[in-house]
Amino acid sequence: MNRLHRLGLATARHPWRVLGVWLLVLVAAGAAAGTWGGTLKDNWNVPGARAQAGLEQLREHVPASGGSSAQVVLHDGGGVAEPVLAATVARLGALPHVVSATPRVSADGDTALVTVRYDVPTTDGRIMGDLAPLEEATTPATEAGYTVELGGELPGTAEEIQGVGEIVGVAVALVLLLLAFGSVVAAGLPILTAAAGLVVGGSLVTLLAATMHVSPTAPTIAVMVGLGVGIDYALLVVTRHVERLRAGDDPVEAAAAATARAGRSVLGAGLTVLVSLLGLPLAGLPTFSAFGLATAFAVGAVMVAALTLVPALCALAGPRLLPRKVRRGVVPLAVPADHRPGLTARWAARVARRPLAWAGVALVVMLTLAAPALGMHTWPQDGGSESTSSTTRRAHDLIADAFGPGANGPLTMVVDRDRVDAAGLAEVRRTVAGDPGVAVSGPVLTSPDGRLAVWDVEPTTAPSDRATTALMDRLRADLPAGVEITGYVPVLADISAMLAERIWWVVGFVVVVSVVLLTVMFRSVLVPIKAALMNLLSIAAAYGVMTLVFQHGWGLSLLGMDHTVAVSSWVPILMFAVLFGLSMDYEVFLVSAIRDDWLDTGDAKGSVVRGLAATGRVISVAAAIMVAVFLGFASESGVVVKMLGLGMAVAVALDATVVRMVLVPATMTLLGRWNWWFPRFGRTSATPPAPRPQAPADAPTLTGA
Repeated sequence: MNRLHRLGLATARHPWRVLGVWLLVLVAAGAAAGTWGGTLKDNWNVPGARAQAGLEQLREHVPASGGSSAQVVLHDGGGVAEPVLAATVARLGALPHVVSATPRVSADGDTALVTVRYDVPTTDGRIMGDLAPLEEATTPATEAGYTVELGGELPGTAEEIQGVGEIVGVAVALVLLLLAFGSVVAAGLPILTAAAGLVVGGSLVTLLAATMHVSPTAPTIAVMVGLGVGIDYALLVVTRHVERLRAGDDPVEAAAAATARAGRSVLGAGLTVLVSLLGLPLAGLPTFSAFGLATAFAVGAVMVAALTLVPALCALAGPRLLPRKVRRGVVPLAVPADHRPGLTARWAARVARRPLAWAGVALVVMLTLAAPALGMHTWPQDGGSESTSSTTRRAHDLIADAFGPGANGPLTMVVDRDRVDAAGLAEVRRTVAGDPGVAVSGPVLTSPDGRLAVWDVEPTTAPSDRATTALMDRLRADLPAGVEITGYVPVLADISAMLAERIWWVVGFVVVVSVVLLTVMFRSVLVPIKAALMNLLSIAAAYGVMTLVFQHGWGLSLLGMDHTVAVSSWVPILMFAVLFGLSMDYEVFLVSAIRDDWLDTGDAKGSVVRGLAATGRVISVAAAIMVAVFLGFASESGVVVKMLGLGMAVAVALDATVVRMVLVPATMTLLGRWNWWFPRFGRTSATPPAPRPQAPADAPTLTGA
C-alpha cells in the first residue's frame, strides 16, 4: 500500500474530519489575509535598464520628478476656448500629488493636450488606477460639451477585469463535465474543489503582497491557471473513482484506489507546473517573480485539494457519482467484456499501424502554425493597443491626429552637466534635433541644483513602432557618456529588449529541470527528452497563432478588437513558463498509463495503443475544460489578458489533439522498447521488465473510450 493510497483511504474513511479541516483552513487563511495581508501593487522599476538610470538621476536632482504622468485631451470641432482650457488646467494643477499641468493646443485649435505630472510613481496606491480626480477636474470642459479623454501612463493602469469571461468559462466547463459523467454531483465536484483551492491560494497571494510587490494582474493569471488545472486534477481523480465504483469497489476503497493511481499523475503534473513557474524570476523583473509565486500558490492549493478534498467528497457522494441510468439499473454497472472498442482505441490502433506517416503529418501541421512566430514583434502595450471603447485608446488617437504619433510617447533627455560641458550640450542638442526620427525637440530645463539639463523629444513614429526603438538605439550609440534617455516609452523599450534576452534563461531552466523531474518519475531517458521537444513545439505553434491573430489580424474582430497590435512583451515569457507545465500535465497522464501497461505486459508497442485508449477521452475532456476557461479570459477587455487567454487556449487544444493524440503515440510506437531505456548500475538496458500479474481490467467510463 503506497503513501497516496493510505492518504486516499484516510480521507475517504473520515470525510467529515477532512471537510472540517478544510473549513478551518479556509477560515484561517481568509482571516490571516484580512489581518496581515498587503495591498496589490506593481513594481515598475527595472534594475539594470538604461532608462532606469535616467529616472534615478531625475529623482535625485529634480524634486518631485520622476513620478507618474497623465495626458488629458480636450477636443471640440469648433475650437477649444481659452477660458475653458484655463479653468481645466487650474483644476488639474490643484490635484493632490500633481506638480505641474502644462497645456498645448493643436495648430487648428480643435484639440488641447494637458500633460499632468505627479510627484509619486504610477504604482503609488494613492493614485494608481484612480481616475476620479482627473474626471472631476475636467468637469468644466465636459459641461461645456467638449470631448474629454484620458491617456498616458496613469490612466493606462485603470483597466479592470470584468469577470464575465471567467463565469462563462466555468459554465461551459460544468456543461462538459455533466455530459462526460452524466451526474450533476460528479460534474460539480471538480469545480467545487478547485474553487476551495483557489480561495486558499488567493489568501496566500494577499499575504504575499505584504512581503513584496504583487501586481494587481497577478491574481487574474493565478485564477486562470489554477482554475484550469484544479478542475483537471479533480477530474482525473473523480474519473478513476467512478471506474472503481463500476468495477464493484465500495466508495471508500474506490476513493483510495483513485488517489493511489490518479494521485501519482496529479502529483507529477503539479510539481512540473510548479517547477516551470519557478523559472519566472530568471526574467530579471520583480513583477515576474510575483507572477510566478502567486500562480504557484494557486496551483499548489488546488493540487492539495485534489489529493485530499476530492477523495473525501467522493466517499461521501457514494453512488451519486454514477450516471442516473446506471443508478436506476437501466444501464449495467460494468461494461460487457465483448464491448466494442471506443473511438479513441480505434484511433490509437490506426496511428500505431502507420506511425511514421502520422508523425510526419502532425509535425508539418505544427511547424506550419509555428512559422509566423519568426516574425513576432513584441511591445509591452500602451494606449494605442486598447479597444476604442477605452478612454486611453480614444485619447491616443486624438493626440496622434492633432500632434503626431510621437506625442503619445515623448522621450526625456537627461544630461549630466558634470560630464557634459556647454559646448557638448549644444552638440547633443544638434544631434538630437537633426535626427530624421525626431519631430520635436523641446526647450531645455535645468535642475534646481544645476546638475542636470532636461528636455523632451517627440519621435515621428508611435511608441510601439519599431522605428521608435531604432531611434533610441541610434541616439544612445551616437551621444556621449553622461547623456541618458528615459521616460515611459524608453522604460517599455528596455523591458521589451530585456525580456527578449532573458526568455532563453527561463526556457533553459524550465526545460532542464522538467526533464530531470520526468526522468526520475518515469525512469527513462528518451521519454522526458521527447516530452520537452513536444512541449516546445506546442508553445511555438501557440506563438505562431497569436502572431497571426494580433499582428496580422486573422479573426481579430472575434476578440472585440478593431486593429492589429504587437504581441505584448510580457506574454511570451509568461506563457512559456505556464504552458510548459500545463502541457506536461497531459504528458504525465498519458505516459503514466503507457508505463503502467508496459510494466504489466512488457509489450512496448501495444502499451502505447492501450495507454492512449485508456486516457484519450479524459485528456480530451480535461483539455476542453481548460480551453473553455482560457477562452473565457480571452473575452476580457485587457489586451494582455486577452493574449494570454487565447495563446494558452490554442496551446492546450493543439497539445491535447495533434501532440498527445498523434505525435506522442506515433513517436513512442517508433521507439518501441527504447522508450524505457535507462542506465542501471553502470550498464544500460532497454530490456522489458518481466510482466506483472495482470489485474482484472477496469470497466471503462471516461478513460475507456
